[in-house]
Amino acid sequence: MINSLKTIAFFGCALTSRYRSGLCKCFNNAAKKINANIVYFNSLGKIGEKTLEFSEGEYDLIDYIDLEQFDGIIYDGEGYNVEGAEEKIIKKLRTAKCPVISISTYVDGFYNIEFEDASGMRRLVEHFIDVHKHTKIGFMTGYLSHPDAQLRLKVFREVMKERGLPENGVGIFEGDFWFHKGEEAADFFLSRPERPQSIICSNDYMAISLSTALKHRGIRIPEDISVSGYDGSIEGKQFVPHITTATREREDIAEKTMSILAQLMDNGTFSGDNIVSPRIIPSQSCGCEKIIYKEEIHTIDEINNSIRYFDNCVNDAQAAILKLNKVEKLNDLEHSFKECATNFGDYTAFFLFTQTDTKGRLSCTSEYSVPSDKFVPLIWIDKENEYLKTDQPMRSANMIPQVNSDVPHFYYIMCIYCSERMFGYTLIEMEDDDIFTDFYNIFLLNLSVTIERLWKNDNINKLYEKQKGLYEKQKQISIHDALTGMFNRRGFNDASEYAVNNLEKKSIVCTMVLDMDGLKHINDIYGHNEGDAAIKAAADIITQCCTSNEIAGRAGGDEFYIYASDYSQEKLDKFNFDLTRLCNEYNMSQGKPYKLELSHGAYLIEADKNTRIEDLLKISDARMYKHKMSKPGRQKR
Repeated sequence: MINSLKTIAFFGCALTSRYRSGLCKCFNNAAKKINANIVYFNSLGKIGEKTLEFSEGEYDLIDYIDLEQFDGIIYDGEGYNVEGAEEKIIKKLRTAKCPVISISTYVDGFYNIEFEDASGMRRLVEHFIDVHKHTKIGFMTGYLSHPDAQLRLKVFREVMKERGLPENGVGIFEGDFWFHKGEEAADFFLSRPERPQSIICSNDYMAISLSTALKHRGIRIPEDISVSGYDGSIEGKQFVPHITTATREREDIAEKTMSILAQLMDNGTFSGDNIVSPRIIPSQSCGCEKIIYKEEIHTIDEINNSIRYFDNCVNDAQAAILKLNKVEKLNDLEHSFKECATNFGDYTAFFLFTQTDTKGRLSCTSEYSVPSDKFVPLIWIDKENEYLKTDQPMRSANMIPQVNSDVPHFYYIMCIYCSERMFGYTLIEMEDDDIFTDFYNIFLLNLSVTIERLWKNDNINKLYEKQKGLYEKQKQISIHDALTGMFNRRGFNDASEYAVNNLEKKSIVCTMVLDMDGLKHINDIYGHNEGDAAIKAAADIITQCCTSNEIAGRAGGDEFYIYASDYSQEKLDKFNFDLTRLCNEYNMSQGKPYKLELSHGAYLIEADKNTRIEDLLKISDARMYKHKMSKPGRQKR
């Protein structure tokens, strides 16, 4: 619950387009009249021609929207251009318990705003026939799979037939509802057996494109050929000549929708009609108004100002990319947003909520697994301190933070995602009734890329740490003896050579070789398992004796090596004393049928980093052998 007012959800795509941005403003004004909040769920839709896979990801958010938090829903399905998106959203909205009104396309089971597009197109065709006395009329339709294109073409043919004119006029050309087909259309109509007196287009964009192509070919508009559009776009008013058109008045749509919704929310029924009628706007492209070029200077100045503003916003967007590219931690995102958010309009609040998994881990971290319906804020900017911030995750049943003012608020929610994962959603509240510009969309895409980079870096770092751990584990295994845990010969060689190489000056060093007495006897009489136990016991005793930074290792079998830097006779004496003492204690305490004894030989010498350890060990080994042979009863090793 945002506040005590009713809250309406609005589902649409490409809300920053010129038509829909104005539509949002109209709905905001209409919502104020019934004292309601609006939450817009906006989608970017298809971005370019080769990014369909990326576009599909932003519709994952629909699965986590709890519709029970809304008192009414408005659906604008006309803008969805990603395959399957419209179907997915309609399926979701059918589960709503509150009233749902479709404002642009008919949806069975919803309340629908009905447009008299047929009457608008009829009056437009009749205008050319009755006012301008044209009989040679061409028609440029949108792509014929679109229902609007089918309806407008159908009405054109009906009126032409009713007036005794050829049903298809001087020709019908299939356009694309955009600017791409103007050149082809111009060539088509100029190549007809009869040149058209006028060409009616199914929307303003195609009319602008066609008019531009005709002017390039020396055709004057409207003197040689008149042109009209449909939909009443801002571009059509700025183009010279201004495009004659028919339009659905956005104010009428918003007022009618909100009036019906208010009745449905209060009473469950509504009285009155649900029809919005378009009106004809005759202008310069049909000759009803004269082109007064002095008056167009103001329009040109506005366009130039818009271009300069656009250039500044492009620079800001480029700077934002560079700043976001420097972000290395999730905690830095808020600071970067405050620095970069300068080019899409003034806002009062902005939040970025990231989804968590069932264990509370963030979706932008490598540990994230099973998604939950909980979201936590990564960015929290509340310029007017209106929102109640809590440490608890936001559930999808309450996607908007609670606000402490009971006046209508208007929010825009968009999904933050990459091609592999949805990270969460952003929520922004603008300072006035206008929606943000397209540069907000660009910023959110950059933000998504930044979060994706941080997520992948986290994966790489965790993988590196894991591999590093495995490497260290394997390294430790490779240099340690499996039986005793001491260095093996390789480990001893590496460690002792490293110690010698790090001698800064000449120093007294010591090497020792130790060998067990009677291991063969233990193996032969008591078995190799007992022999291994004796070797391990000897290793443990040697390790306990190493109290002066000695490096000890099992060279193989029952032989052990020791190296120590910065050594002395006193330290060696202590080592020998401890060795004898610990062997005696072991023999007394363990009650073995044999005695654990070690022969040893040591060599103390002044050395430097050029000293060869193996040379010292040879001397120690000879001394150990001499010690072994000196023991009673020993004739050979």
